[in-house]
Order: sequence, then C-alpha cells, then structure tokens
Amino acid sequence: MRFFEDSLIDQLAAKAAESPRQRAHFNVHESASDPVQRFIVVTQRESYFRPHMHRTKSELALVLRGRMDLLTFDETGRVLARHALGEGTGQFAYEATQGTWHTLIPVVAPLAFLEVKQGPYDAATASDFAPWAPAEGDASVIHFQQWLRTARVGSLYSD
Repeated sequence: MRFFEDSLIDQLAAKAAESPRQRAHFNVHESASDPVQRFIVVTQRESYFRPHMHRTKSELALVLRGRMDLLTFDETGRVLARHALGEGTGQFAYEATQGTWHTLIPVVAPLAFLEVKQGPYDAATASDFAPWAPAEGDASVIHFQQWLRTARVGSLYSD
C-alpha cells in the first residue's frame, strides 16, 4: 500500500517553479509498459499545455489542488466549451474522450492534478498536437496563452 502526502505536491510545485515548462510530474505507475498510466502533474500558472487530442485513448484528470479552465475545440481551433474545475468551482475532474481537442489553463497555482490514461505509453501515438496552436517554445505562445485565458465559446484564435 502506498500513501501520498501533501508535501509531495509542495515538492513538485517547487520543482515546477524552477522548470522552464513550469511543471513537474510524479509517476505513480512503475513503467511505460504498465496497462494503466497514473501520474501527478503540478504546474505553475504560466505552464503551457498545447491543445491536443488522444486518438485512441481517453484521459481522466482529477484536480488535487488549485483551479484550472479546460477548453475544448473543433478541428479548426474554434472554442466549443470552457469549464472551470477545482477549488471553488463545484467540479473536480474531467474525462476527455478519444478524439477531443482540449487544453487546460492553470488559473490558481500551484495546480495539481492526477491524470489517468490507458497504457502502455507510446510516444508516437500518445497525443496529436493541434496544428493551429503554437508549439512549446514558439515566440507566439505568450500571445496564444493570453487569448486562451479569455477565449469564449465560439472564439477562433488569430495571431
């Protein structure tokens, strides 16, 4: 039996603050070949999750600390829905079914969530990144993140 203490989130938050990606992970599962992938993700507010989808698997995420906005999109990048999850929202989890374009935006940090996906992990098929969203490290990410923070249902990004 394993137990996970609040101090783990505190430690991951400190690592995330020092990371260029502004996030840190803790794998609960033992290896990429495990049939269920379980990990804790802790982010700072500026962490960027490029919109993506999983073609063959769903994704379940449960907020442990903080608050996020989850956005879903159509294939052109138009916002289909915006959901607040975590502290003070009345919702604590989401499941993104396969083929759903989505991203999350940390609102109250540190944001900590437990993510669960079917394994085994295969980097080649894990995620498809949206061609209409900038890649991590691209100069336009900051502008895109600003848009994500205020985008409303029906909005379409234009740089």
